[in-house]
Amino acid sequence: MKSLFVGNMSFQTTEGDLRTLFEPFGQITRVHMAMDRETGRARGFAFIEMPNDEEAAKAMAGLDGKEFGGRNLKVNEARPKGEGGPPRSGQRSFNNGPSAGRGPNTGRGPSGGSGGGRGKGGGGGRDRFSNEDYRESVRQPREPRW
Repeated sequence: MKSLFVGNMSFQTTEGDLRTLFEPFGQITRVHMAMDRETGRARGFAFIEMPNDEEAAKAMAGLDGKEFGGRNLKVNEARPKGEGGPPRSGQRSFNNGPSAGRGPNTGRGPSGGSGGGRGKGGGGGRDRFSNEDYRESVRQPREPRW
């Protein structure tokens, strides 16, 4: 049993379209299209399970890069759930900036700890600065909402 990842699909592609595309290569056990929870539309990728490994390899070779629905499909072997690929360049990692690897009492406000000494763990995000950091500052007027 081999699970194939099919990416770069058109958002209008249906499960039936995928079945008809993959059936010439062999038997299909399951087609799972990733759907957006909020909008209910396809997210542009799917997983196809094929019981025969040779047929799956033929499908990968025959369909990877093939134009379907106006887009070039990306077909390769699916990785296990927890195992991702290399990190994408657009992803943010909050733990590798200029303050990564510093010791505990460094440049994070008057209390020295993270989040102004509220007992939370380190890291970026909303509680990175506390009100203590800005207590003496004059508050800027808010922009009106038209």
